[in-house]
Amino acid sequence: MLQYQTIPVTPFAQNCSIVWCDETRKAAIIDPGGDLDTLQKTVGKLGITLEQIWLTHAHIDHAGGTAELAERLNLPIVGPHTGDQFWIDRLADQSRMFNFPLSRPFTPTRWLNDGDTVSIGNSTLNVRHCPGHTPGHVVFHSPEAKRAFVGDVLFAGSIGRTDFPGGDFDTLIDSIKQRLWPMGNDTVFIPGHGPESSFGEERKRNPYVRDLQF
Repeated sequence: MLQYQTIPVTPFAQNCSIVWCDETRKAAIIDPGGDLDTLQKTVGKLGITLEQIWLTHAHIDHAGGTAELAERLNLPIVGPHTGDQFWIDRLADQSRMFNFPLSRPFTPTRWLNDGDTVSIGNSTLNVRHCPGHTPGHVVFHSPEAKRAFVGDVLFAGSIGRTDFPGGDFDTLIDSIKQRLWPMGNDTVFIPGHGPESSFGEERKRNPYVRDLQF
């Protein structure tokens, strides 16, 4: 069964998640935006082996530590979708703009597309391309664990910003309703910021995507 622990990192309190297979103890880290020493200490305490970096998108608070962590531990970088090449190329500019430690661009070992899968140990997660916040945003879904790691697509009571370059409100709403809701109302999602919630709860109460027929 897939296990995970979420650690807020960077001044933006971005939810970096460490996910692992409890049978093999093999692990991946989702969106290592920064605070790499803290993340590595957590991995050590958990007694797991970090083997991959998975990215939902390439905004600085999610991807800022990627190049350094990949270099430190010789890890492959998986994701996001090629639509976020623009944001990867601008990581150094993003660092300066938001007063983050200098980050550098990288080339993903593997780009992701809608319908792909990623695996760690005996756990496999489905990949859905969910543009709107950024053009190349992806989401990782574990049907087995009924968990989805959604980055900045959806939050408890809110949705991702669409005013950055490449963002689009209508596209984001469509991604949520067409790509996330079919995962099931009882699926718990881990957002890029803030507390967890379920898709059913957001369909009931989230003012941006509430289903009045629900």
